Amino acid sequence: MALPRRVFVIGGHTTPFIGKKHPDFIWKRHPDFGKRTNPTLEDYITAAAQGALDATGTTADQVEKAWIGNFVGELFSSQGHLGAALVGAAPGLRYKPVMRVEGACASGGLAFACAVESIQAGTDVTMVAGVEVQTTASARTGGDYLARASHYARERGLDDFTFPALFARRTKVYRDAFGVSEEDIGRVSVKAYANANKNPLAHMRSVTMDLETAAGEGPRNPCFLANEELNPYMKMSDCSQVSDGGSAMIVVSEDGLKRLGKTEADAIEVIGLSHATGDLWTDDDESRLHTTAAAAERLYGETGLAASDVGVAEVHDCFTITELLMYEALGFAGPGQAAALVREGRTDISGDIPVNTGGGLVGFGHPVGATGVKQVLEIFRQMKGQCGAYQMPTLPSVGLTANMGGNDKTVVLGMYRNLG
Repeated sequence: MALPRRVFVIGGHTTPFIGKKHPDFIWKRHPDFGKRTNPTLEDYITAAAQGALDATGTTADQVEKAWIGNFVGELFSSQGHLGAALVGAAPGLRYKPVMRVEGACASGGLAFACAVESIQAGTDVTMVAGVEVQTTASARTGGDYLARASHYARERGLDDFTFPALFARRTKVYRDAFGVSEEDIGRVSVKAYANANKNPLAHMRSVTMDLETAAGEGPRNPCFLANEELNPYMKMSDCSQVSDGGSAMIVVSEDGLKRLGKTEADAIEVIGLSHATGDLWTDDDESRLHTTAAAAERLYGETGLAASDVGVAEVHDCFTITELLMYEALGFAGPGQAAALVREGRTDISGDIPVNTGGGLVGFGHPVGATGVKQVLEIFRQMKGQCGAYQMPTLPSVGLTANMGGNDKTVVLGMYRNLG
């Protein structure tokens, strides 16, 4: 989408992403089990929204419209109608247009797209939030809930864990087509955990991963699918985390920037947005992310930029294979060549195209509705030198986000420029 009115992100707030294996997550083996509880959906919405207002010096009264991305609040938290919940988190939003947006794991990206489009229509100051709580159900029950992002009638029977099975199938197809090794794919996990270990907000900040573990099945890293054909192609280390968390940011027009007393040096500019949707009922060649590739072609065409111009990227790595497929769909590598980028260190924090510097979904965590918002804030933070131990050595001038819902069915890409 071309952007006749300029759009800026001026900052926001991401809560810690937590779940099993995070030191602050209360589960049955935690020493504080029964003494205290984990934050609720309401807690995360409030913390993210108030944090974004505080971080940017914005009042809720100044926000004209707001959106919140969430996938399955009704199932994990028995709570829908989250537009009104966001108003409850920031009472200055009362009686303003606020609504929830849903697109599976791209819910946060779609909320961001709504804000960008609203600014094109004349809005000046907006809030974009995303939230998910997923640890209130067992792994199998949660897997069933998340399977609603697939074609449930056709794909639910693949395995108790539908999405790991779907991406195990992609892994099998990709490895068979290009001869990519298990070790090649394991390096994606090693990079994700290494970056997360430097990130105080990351779900897996206290868990390490080495290549020997990531590259093969073992007691610490089992293959867990019941589907015998797909079982060898999905290990625990290949998966994004079942996380709780929230993220929110303030997105404004050029007039909004001035109204809030900000300068371009305080912001990053959104220079392109591409939203593409595939067909839920059918699947394409599984060695490629066709919807992402279509969105990328449109994004590059409308911005006049190329993959080689991107200095930092946040891409959707719901599974390790997805990150490799993202590299190819976004034009960072040719078909079957993505693993070389990781093997050569090019996507490391110190590489020439750092990807998922805070750990991505595998390391940072994946509270589904929050991910697309967090990705944009990670680009903002890298561009403004706010990432601490995982800060890139040189501030990037161009960044890209790729948020994907389902099995490459909903995709939102953003392109950003650092203004100071």
